[in-house]
Amino acid sequence: MFPLTVENKHVAQLLLSTGTCPRCIFRFCGVDFHAPYKLPYKELLRELQKFLEAEEDESVSEVPNPPPKRIRLQEPEDQIDGMDSLSQNGEGKLSVTEDGSSSSKNSNLNVCNVCLGILQDFCEKEFIKKVCQKVEASGFEFTNLVLSVSFPPQLSVREHAAWLLVKQEMGKQSLSLGRNDIVQLKEAYKWITHPLFSEELGVPIDGKSLFEVSVVFAHPETVEDCHFLRAICPDCFKPAKNKQSVFTRMAVMKALNKIKEEDFCKQFPCPPNSPKAVCTVLEIECAHGAVFVAGRYNKYSRNLPQTPWIIDGERKLESSVEELISDHLLKVFKAESFNFSSSGREDVDVRTLGNGRPFAIELVNPHRVHFTSQEIKELQQKINNSSNKIQVRDLQLVTREAIGHMKEGEEEKTKTYSALIWTNKAIQRKDIEFLDDIKDLNIDQKTPLRVLHRRPLAVRTRIIHSMETRYVDEHHFRLYLKTQAGTYIKEFVHGDFGRTKPNIGSLMDVTADILELDVESVDVDWPPALDD
Repeated sequence: MFPLTVENKHVAQLLLSTGTCPRCIFRFCGVDFHAPYKLPYKELLRELQKFLEAEEDESVSEVPNPPPKRIRLQEPEDQIDGMDSLSQNGEGKLSVTEDGSSSSKNSNLNVCNVCLGILQDFCEKEFIKKVCQKVEASGFEFTNLVLSVSFPPQLSVREHAAWLLVKQEMGKQSLSLGRNDIVQLKEAYKWITHPLFSEELGVPIDGKSLFEVSVVFAHPETVEDCHFLRAICPDCFKPAKNKQSVFTRMAVMKALNKIKEEDFCKQFPCPPNSPKAVCTVLEIECAHGAVFVAGRYNKYSRNLPQTPWIIDGERKLESSVEELISDHLLKVFKAESFNFSSSGREDVDVRTLGNGRPFAIELVNPHRVHFTSQEIKELQQKINNSSNKIQVRDLQLVTREAIGHMKEGEEEKTKTYSALIWTNKAIQRKDIEFLDDIKDLNIDQKTPLRVLHRRPLAVRTRIIHSMETRYVDEHHFRLYLKTQAGTYIKEFVHGDFGRTKPNIGSLMDVTADILELDVESVDVDWPPALDD
């Protein structure tokens, strides 16, 4: 059933005569159900022609001796010959003649003067197939997708001009047409193309999908169509560093909302002139949202930083915990890059023992995303076999939201350490026993000198929950500590020139230093432990 009614006839005829395509005519007539838009373009032209001719025949029978008016349509020939020349090759000309003589304003090209071809060639199956070929060649793994389209900003200008024309004509009939009564171009485009993409690729369209197919359209006449707005509303068009042109969609819409209708009509033709060219496809891009892998790592080396150690562009050590883990993940997930995070960090000369330190890796734009639990186990084993400096456990896929549990533990949870301590004075067992009785000791730590280049200067209060000592010899003992997360253990031992108070040295009235430090446990219950 054809969606237009007798009430739509005048608007449809007016728009058609000025070079507007059938689908845009539907939009201005408020057709908000999908089926009519999905018809092939040639069929739409024929149906619209029949509708208007039938209405003409009825009016002829009712009104004696009207001036002969005839609509002549030639359907466009098959189009789209290669992605680089996505333009209409046919010369399907539209003309409205009175006494068979007067030509339409759109007699040179059959490109719609409102959508610039978006709802013509770029909705047809042949174009969708070419986009899908790009998608399939991209190498991404996906089970659904979200379609993102970007249109030339002057489409808003041309739609505004057509709206003013139609509103004026409808006003003569005591009718009104608000901007919100027009079906949005992007909505109509998605109504038509979503089923075609889904059918061609064999997956559903899902607005929440992590896999995005982005199609960006451009048009050579953007500046020509928009420059008058910048002259009238200069405040709306401010250069931005990350934008190639000041004529963005948001800037154009802001200007259109600001400009008076009479000023607009003086500067831009209503109806809009026929374009000199059809839209082009600037780019077709595929991208997958990040996926996250978490686990726990043990570090057994005292010569391995957590992250690459680079000073003034010079690498100090050949590897890091981050790289030993992420190099394998990047390769398997076929990701472009990664971001590593963990629940705290240890110094290059500190080991991490016990059940390890929680970590998470964000894999950016991964091409492979589906793994079985067995494949993840095999990946973990591959990481562990590649180096004797680290071991990984509980490797698993997690959500972005779940990483918050790890970050919560950085300040709120406790950590357990063991340290080998040297004293300048000879000590006996009784000299260290009093430390065992100290509970929940508050200490004030000014930002350590060794991290002052990357941390702001501040005094932080931390808690030493408990200590346990084991005597080694007259100048050495081992200290086991349970502390609040974020405590600087080395500075608690030697005092950092008085920047940490109290400290082991001040408590024992000796000069103390730390020779070895191990992280025994990080008490964060994340990620969930897995069966081996």
